[in-house]
Order: sequence, then structure tokens, then C-alpha cells
Amino acid sequence: MYIWADGIYSGLRSEESKLCALVVIGVNERGEKHFLAIEDGERESTLSWKGVLGKLKERGMNAPELAVGDGAMGFWAALEETYPETRQQRCWVHKTANVLNKLPKLSQPKAKRFLHDIWQAETRADAEKAFDTIIKTYEAKYPKVAECLLKDHEELMSFYDFPAKHWQSIRTTNPIDSTFGTIRHRTKRSKGCLSRDGMLHMLFKLGMCAEGKWRKLRGFDCLAKVITGVKFKDGEEVPTVDQSAA
Repeated sequence: MYIWADGIYSGLRSEESKLCALVVIGVNERGEKHFLAIEDGERESTLSWKGVLGKLKERGMNAPELAVGDGAMGFWAALEETYPETRQQRCWVHKTANVLNKLPKLSQPKAKRFLHDIWQAETRADAEKAFDTIIKTYEAKYPKVAECLLKDHEELMSFYDFPAKHWQSIRTTNPIDSTFGTIRHRTKRSKGCLSRDGMLHMLFKLGMCAEGKWRKLRGFDCLAKVITGVKFKDGEEVPTVDQSAA
């Protein structure tokens, strides 16, 4: 199973702080996506995420094969405590935005092409070559660019060890971002007239409406193989050695 996690910030009445809703979406073995959690949190702290993941574990959620999220450290620290065996994938959309923000505007289009060369590569070897290219290009003039990429190097490449049909979905937190784009718009329009409980209720209701329109995960027929531990390299299944014939 895969999960996507993110923190969604929404405005409340002026006398209250912003609401941070901690959201987790999961996909089951049939490829069906479902909201697993929409909970109020203290920003995106480790303690808040531990509470969310701990409740999911108590409800019987097994360790996901892969968790997808942005660079918020609170979630990853909580995941490592609750589900240490789960692989991690950093969101390429968030990472791209973070990298570009560390460059002058005139340099951003070129850097964006370099970044696309990494995550759009057909093999990890080609992706690593593109990764090295952008590091060498910017580490002298813009060391923060190199630092931003290198700190999540391995976690940015995890998707290569999963079925190629799933790459489009597991490279980003798009299942959450696309859903809550509309929700952010709705909550902005209601700013000033909702309490914290009212805002959470709206997020939940709008989330449930969106869930009913979700399509199954592309290539969901490969999920059984992922769950049973079949290995993949560069999106392709790794043939197993027939010990009886050896």
C-alpha cells in the first residue's frame, strides 16, 4: 500500500490561528484511494504526526510500502518511529519549487529543465547523471541549491524501485494537492465565518465529496506484487531465480 501525507493550512476567524489539517490518503490493494486521516495538528510537528500515524496503526493499518510527502521533517521523523520499514519518497513538485526559490528568476527556467531531466529519466542511472549535472552546475554559485537536493537525494529516487505504471502517482503529493486546491479556495471564501471545528468539518465534507470522484490508481494490478515483496528496478519487475532449476 502507498500513502500520501501533507499539511493543509486554512484561514480561520481573525482571533484564531491558522488551522493545520494533517491529511493522509492511502491506496488499497484494489487501487482504490481513500482518506485515512484529516486531523487538526500543531503545525506539522513530529508530535502531531505521531498522533495521526499512531491512530492509524491502532486501527490496523499495516506498514505502507511507500510514503510520499514534502520535506516537512515532522512527518518523516514520526514515520520512522511508527513505521520504520516504510520507504520514503519526496515530492518532486515541492522539491522543484524549493530549488527554484533559491535561484534568481532568470536562472529558474534552465534549472527547471535540469530538474525535469532527473525525474523524467527512464532509469535511475540516467537520473543520477542528470542529478550530478545540476549539482556541478550550481554548487559553486548557488550552494543552497545543491544542499536542498543532496539532503533528500535517496528519497527523491525511491520511485525507481516501484512499478513504472505507478511513477506518475508516487513521485508527488498530487492526490492531496489537487484535491485541496478546491478546498483552499472554498475556505478562503469562508474566512472569518468559521470556527476551528467548523473548518475541520468543511475540510472533511469537501474531502469526502472529492474522494467519490477519484479514479483507481493507474496500474493497480501491479499492487499485489508490491505488497508481496516482488522487487522492481527502473520500474520493471526483477526476475526471480528458480532455485529448483539451479
